[in-house]
Amino acid sequence: MNQDIRAHELRVIDESGRQLGILSKSDALRLASEKSLDLVEISPDANPPVAKIVDWGKFNYQKTKQLQKSKKNSKILDVKQMRLGLKISDNDLLIKLKKIDKFLDIGHKVKITLVYKGREQAHKDIGFQLAEKIINYFDNRVIIDQKPLLMGKQLNFMIRRNNSNKESKNAEA
Repeated sequence: MNQDIRAHELRVIDESGRQLGILSKSDALRLASEKSLDLVEISPDANPPVAKIVDWGKFNYQKTKQLQKSKKNSKILDVKQMRLGLKISDNDLLIKLKKIDKFLDIGHKVKITLVYKGREQAHKDIGFQLAEKIINYFDNRVIIDQKPLLMGKQLNFMIRRNNSNKESKNAEA
């Protein structure tokens, strides 16, 4: 800003957004001081660097408001987790699957953990069958980020919404 600008030549833009062309630093500072405004370097990496004649307080305020607005509109996506036992009844499984579907609709990834208890560990294939049943429930609506993997007493896998499928449905409507 103002005297802190290191470049000797600048591409200058006035307060209304009009390009004034390439000026020396001293000429640009003189123009800014005549208008009682500041010279702010907008793009220092450009060749020559771009500077704008603005009211620094107003410019900084607008920039801060824009950052706040973009931060407010950004969506934080989490990884949600759903734990299931191997002996889950069909109705309970359906309720869990509907909850997972809601998480996926929001845009979250879902980590599904199937927990082996006691002698269930001797029948590892039951967990893989349940995982396959869950994946088949969602059909082509999900992408498997992490395939079912047995770690100790848990079988874990991660799914997320298949956005390309969602866009094709919107195109058909």
